[in-house]
Amino acid sequence: MKQRSLAGRQVSAIGLGAMPLSMNNDRVYPSFEDAVATVHAALDAGVTLIDTADIYAPDGEEMGHNERIVAEAIRTWDGDSSSIFVATKGGITLGEDGGKGRDGSAVYLRSAVEKSLEIFGVDQIQLYQYHRPDRTRVYADIMKNLKSLHDAGLVRAVGISNASVEEIQIALDVLGEGNLASVQNEFSPKHPGSIDELRFCADHDIAFLPWSPLGGTGGGARSVGDRFSVFREVGDAHGVSPQQAVLAWELALGPHVIPIPGARRAASITDSAKAADLELTADEVTRLSKSVGIFE
Repeated sequence: MKQRSLAGRQVSAIGLGAMPLSMNNDRVYPSFEDAVATVHAALDAGVTLIDTADIYAPDGEEMGHNERIVAEAIRTWDGDSSSIFVATKGGITLGEDGGKGRDGSAVYLRSAVEKSLEIFGVDQIQLYQYHRPDRTRVYADIMKNLKSLHDAGLVRAVGISNASVEEIQIALDVLGEGNLASVQNEFSPKHPGSIDELRFCADHDIAFLPWSPLGGTGGGARSVGDRFSVFREVGDAHGVSPQQAVLAWELALGPHVIPIPGARRAASITDSAKAADLELTADEVTRLSKSVGIFE
């Protein structure tokens, strides 16, 4: 598969968003064994970037559910695991009643990282992304807490998720230019609102990882060609699925863009992975962008 740069490493141009294996809108989950098999299918298709988070778990389940799936899949895969790059996230809490909160404190984040390290059986997280802003704290202070994890050697690279342009700039101010590896925001034909953040990342050599790049779980990804017919038309012209057309369009928006489509079936990620080889014309990219309200 074609490669792109992330945190100083080369990773697959299409990653795997592992969340749907443990958390999705219609609450239908594969068995643990089938979930591991889906990750294996992604790796077999050339995917080397896997995105997860400690909070991804079915209702009532423990933190780390999704990380455990990913860890077991890596452990049992019969390929070269040294090529696999895992990005995980922390900062969202799960109460005993299932309610979610946010905590960007130094104590909490260190504890969360240590738990992720234990699950993966490693000494250092390759990419640790702050999941969602804790509005009870100053964002710069949270970035300092992340920097301390990096300085302690617990995480190799730092990223942020669900961040505005202002928050990305704050992260750069605290971490230093060149030390913010990634921004992971929602971005798709359904949700093109993060285009400013995508472009800001291009200007600062930061990888942009669209989450829910096909429109989300619970049917959004499956129906993207119906809701946005121009993507189906472009896909038909190339003899591929509308999902591949969507991902190829996102890749064409910049060499720093690395979509992470979710999957809970092997067939889904196998199809998505092929988008890395789909070359759209400049006119097609412009047409697709304009269809969702993105202009130069």
